[in-house]
Amino acid sequence: MDNGTHRPPSGTQWTIAADGHEAVIVEVGGGVRTYRRDGVDYLDGYAEDEISPGSAGHVLAPWPNRIRDGKYTFGGRALQLDLTEPARGVALHGLVNWVRWQLIEESADAVTLGYDLPPTPGYPWPLRLRTRWSVGADGLRGAHEVTNTGAEAAPFGFSVHPYLRLAGVAVDDLTMRLPARSRLQVDARLLPIGATPVAGTEYDWTSPRPIGDAQLDLCFGDVIRDEDGGSSVTLTAPDDADGVHLWADREFGWWQVFTGDALTGERHRRSVAVEPMTCPPDAFRSGRDVLTLGPGETWRGTWGIRPGV
Repeated sequence: MDNGTHRPPSGTQWTIAADGHEAVIVEVGGGVRTYRRDGVDYLDGYAEDEISPGSAGHVLAPWPNRIRDGKYTFGGRALQLDLTEPARGVALHGLVNWVRWQLIEESADAVTLGYDLPPTPGYPWPLRLRTRWSVGADGLRGAHEVTNTGAEAAPFGFSVHPYLRLAGVAVDDLTMRLPARSRLQVDARLLPIGATPVAGTEYDWTSPRPIGDAQLDLCFGDVIRDEDGGSSVTLTAPDDADGVHLWADREFGWWQVFTGDALTGERHRRSVAVEPMTCPPDAFRSGRDVLTLGPGETWRGTWGIRPGV
């Protein structure tokens, strides 16, 4: 593939396919670069010769979103993370989205990747991450597990960063259903400063309605659960009630929605990032829904994308 001299920015590429569904999984970030059914794209991915724009398709751990000033305390220790979004003075999207994951197992319709996160001064706990990506009649599925391989309890949060699109449909024309009763209010640094119910406001998508000109980079909570404890966000086009569904199991109690307003060029408001999260932004500071992984303990969570039938 690379003749020994050239490698794509996202590293090794693995194509998995079954039942008309196809996805390309990548080494860098251990994420998904493209996903389509019957030749129709449902992810706003990126080309093989591109660096992932806007963290498209990345796995975000051991925290999602932003941590204010990169500072937090845990177990009586004050810790400082590198500021990976310097303009806002925050640590953004964890520690595994730009590292090279390793192939663990591969078949025609699935690939499992792994990464062993070493302890660092800002996050002094070792983690073993494994992700099994698969495709089939029900769409794309990501099954994740994270194990604390250290001797001390570790704080933990998890998310993924797919951008959903319906070909030829502008973000303004998409109809969205978002099963959340509240949203976080944010400051100029996009950090949470409070929460408010969405009922009766312009941020209420508990019943399907167009996105319109709403500019979203917000986290939604108080999720309305399905019978199995999970939840799902649905996007549909004006002339197609089937659309695309992004579902997540009961481990994910928050949804971040980003309409791509900060992206430039052709990607500006071309798709919607729909991110299932185990905890809200700045959770290492607030403590809200932060998971504590004991020594040897494993967290597991699953999500997926299902085109309408």
